[in-house]
Amino acid sequence: MLTLKSLRSPFLACAMLSTLLGAQPAHAASVRLAGPEGVAGVLAESSATMALAADLLRRDVQSVSGQAPRRVSTLDECPRVCVVIGRHDSPLLRQLAQREHLDFSSLAGQWERYIRVSQPSQGKPGVQLLVIAGSDTRGAVYGAVDLSREIGVSAWEWWADARPATRSTVDVRAERIASERPSVQYRGIFLNDEDWGLQPWAARTYDSSGDIGPATYARIFELMWRLKANIIWPAMHDSTKPFYQMAGNAQMANDYAIVVGTSHAEPMMRNNVREWKKSDGAFNFFTNRDALARYWQQRVDEVKGYENFYSMGIRGVHDSAMEGASTLDEARDGVSSVIAMQRAMLAKSQGRPLPQIPQALTVYKEVLDIYNSGLQVPDDITLIWPDDNYGYLHQLSTAREAGRSGGAGLYYHISYWGRPHDYLWLGTTHPGLIRDQLQRAISTGVEKIWVVNVGDIKPGEYLTQYFLDLAFDKRLLEHGTNEHLQAWLAAQFGAAQAPGIASVMQEYYDLAWERRPEFMGFSQTEPTTPTRQSDYLQSGGEEAEQRLARYQALVLRAQALGTALPAASQDAYFQLVLYPVRSSANLNARILKLDLAAQYARMGRPAAQLYAQHAQAAQAAIAADTARYNALGGGKWRGMMDAAPRRLPVFSAPSFPSYGSAGRSGCALAYPTPLSPQGGSLAFTRGRPETKTITLIQYGAQQQAWSAASVPAGLRLSADKGTLNEANGYEQRIDVSYDGAKDSAKAPLRFACGSEQLQAKLQLAPGAEDGVPTEHERIITISAAADKTAMPASGWSVVDLGSFGASMRSSFSLPSRDPAQAAAAPSLDYRFHSHSAGAAQLKIIAVPVHPLTSANKLRIAISLDGQAPAALDLATQGRSDEWKNNVLTNTAVRTIQLAALPPGPHTLKVHALDPGFILDRIEISFDGAPNYYSRPHQTTTGSR
Repeated sequence: MLTLKSLRSPFLACAMLSTLLGAQPAHAASVRLAGPEGVAGVLAESSATMALAADLLRRDVQSVSGQAPRRVSTLDECPRVCVVIGRHDSPLLRQLAQREHLDFSSLAGQWERYIRVSQPSQGKPGVQLLVIAGSDTRGAVYGAVDLSREIGVSAWEWWADARPATRSTVDVRAERIASERPSVQYRGIFLNDEDWGLQPWAARTYDSSGDIGPATYARIFELMWRLKANIIWPAMHDSTKPFYQMAGNAQMANDYAIVVGTSHAEPMMRNNVREWKKSDGAFNFFTNRDALARYWQQRVDEVKGYENFYSMGIRGVHDSAMEGASTLDEARDGVSSVIAMQRAMLAKSQGRPLPQIPQALTVYKEVLDIYNSGLQVPDDITLIWPDDNYGYLHQLSTAREAGRSGGAGLYYHISYWGRPHDYLWLGTTHPGLIRDQLQRAISTGVEKIWVVNVGDIKPGEYLTQYFLDLAFDKRLLEHGTNEHLQAWLAAQFGAAQAPGIASVMQEYYDLAWERRPEFMGFSQTEPTTPTRQSDYLQSGGEEAEQRLARYQALVLRAQALGTALPAASQDAYFQLVLYPVRSSANLNARILKLDLAAQYARMGRPAAQLYAQHAQAAQAAIAADTARYNALGGGKWRGMMDAAPRRLPVFSAPSFPSYGSAGRSGCALAYPTPLSPQGGSLAFTRGRPETKTITLIQYGAQQQAWSAASVPAGLRLSADKGTLNEANGYEQRIDVSYDGAKDSAKAPLRFACGSEQLQAKLQLAPGAEDGVPTEHERIITISAAADKTAMPASGWSVVDLGSFGASMRSSFSLPSRDPAQAAAAPSLDYRFHSHSAGAAQLKIIAVPVHPLTSANKLRIAISLDGQAPAALDLATQGRSDEWKNNVLTNTAVRTIQLAALPPGPHTLKVHALDPGFILDRIEISFDGAPNYYSRPHQTTTGSR
């Protein structure tokens, strides 16, 4: 957990702990907001925003204590304790400062800061004042939010039904608190792809407007307050009526002091999808300039009284390239002219200098190419760098770009509709990736605006908060992802259960890192292709079995932890943990078990029918859990959860086949990798503890008792007897664990299956001394983090990401080097040992990040056994097939053919030629090695 000692500012340390834990720390000096003696009053500055903030605080105190604080209108009406909220320069706070001898002058001109002070009232003896003075409106709001967090109210108290723990007394700290400026100036969310959850839920269940209207936005804006976000890009799909065409939306944003912007495809606060009419002509600046000018000018004039952040430039009507430009030069010149015209409109309408009007150019998709071709962007316009839609930031600021007066921001996805495949259903982006990417942003000075595409908000709750917490206080980036995750779960479910639940969610994210559930059909979209057999079966099926076993164990853990929670936490637990975990497991089960059923049927195994039935049950379980989700809270979330967004092939229920008898009889053993030279044996490596699974099969589909007749020393079985019957498909998977210490191959491993005696074939390959990675199943696998000498000062450091849970990243401060200088570049050093002789493949598996800035590339140089370093570039171009495979697998691979690798010890050096490269693992494989989808040997002791 975060500790006060680990942080530079005592106040911010407390604030961050309060933010994450939602706990009420013990303090010698405190103010009692509620207790047997009564409840505090709340007095707010006379404005719509402060009234909303006061009401939020009153509701939260009541939800914790059962007592509703009084709403008071003057200082003289205050009861024994009075919370006062307002801007430091409001009439109320000026009066209070004069009367109570308080000084808030340090807040003048500050951005979203507050001072909180408690003292006995000098003007009204017997009253204890707790004053929250904001430097501006949002500063005062965040003071109220921090007070709410301190008493244990989660940001997700309404949006995920995370109810706070109740108690009879509610105390808060009495010492003076002065908050610091947020790390990122504008922090917000983009509501997108709302067709499958937010819009139907709002229209059918929540909002009387029949759409995402002011009632819905009020809930969203309050959530943003609780997350300390200040800017929104409103929902803008064709399914939703445009934000500014819904009466009350703009005023609601104004009441909540929320800045309104628009996405990369919506310049000048316009929603083109439903606001640009065919009768207006082509959305073409070259041929229809006057119509576009009138269209933009009208909206600029309509919203000039609100706080906005204007998107500049031009794209197509909806997430498409600019119309009318046939060359890159034409597009660049056109965008430059558009921006000049738009800025003239803003200056005229607002009547103030352009640098005082927030403007941004989001260099998304083809706009990045236009920018990189030499587009001259006015210095005061903020450059917003996007990711590639899959969580990898395309490009960040060079030193020159970082020095622009408009600064830079980023646009990030935790939900996406588009090619190569959507991920709209479950929140599965790995927190480790978010942390790495935002560290990149901070390292390059990208701190003006961060916006995250949250899709429907649910079920991306945690990822949304993680992103926004890091935006508000970048120092949280110094701490591992599990610390934040565990603290967040403690805020929702209590500190006692948080470690166990965090472990479940970490495994959930790890499994999705390997392959998101939505990608398990191995299909693509735009164009949409049919699903195909999973690559998890390309080694023979055991890799699929192991993935299913990990999911099954995860579900059992999640369900067990849920039973220990109180009834009041069950709805939140289902939404935040159980539904995503179980749904991921069930989609994997439906797909993988159906693929395995077909394979086992071809092999004549009677379990084929059972697997097909399990697949069908998994599909039904997804439907049942989704119905339960939408029925929570008496139907509160009806319409919010759709388990098949866009009805893509991966979600479609297939035909579930019926398999008959295979015509074989008798018992036999099946081994883990039938499609490799070791396929007819259990292959272990001397000195390497490991678990392999052997399967005992009764091919005749006859009930049969079995037992372990002989188990060699050094081996342990997960079961030593049982019955093969219809319930288990006449098969028994038996884990065989080798302790690594004994020569187990010298004694037989035998099973009795009825009257038959079966002997398992064992292979024990030579090992290597001192734990050096060595050949196993003709593959040598080396975790990038195996170099324990690498430290940040050496140019490489560990990141909590990748197939082993830890990868190595080259420092952001490193210069880009010419390959001829590779020997002088920081290196990672690895030793390994091979036993086979002959040709081999050396694979470098990296995390598919992009070059840090336009001044960098994405290269390393490798040197095997002292040879001259050879450079490898892992950058991809555009939306190539290679990039598509990279983002679907979260890997980038380069393969070097080795004509001959002699048996014996070897050394490999990996030199960093560019900053920000992330090395996941290294594989050396010989002919005949099993072909795995993910990293080999997932069942090895020590794997996550």
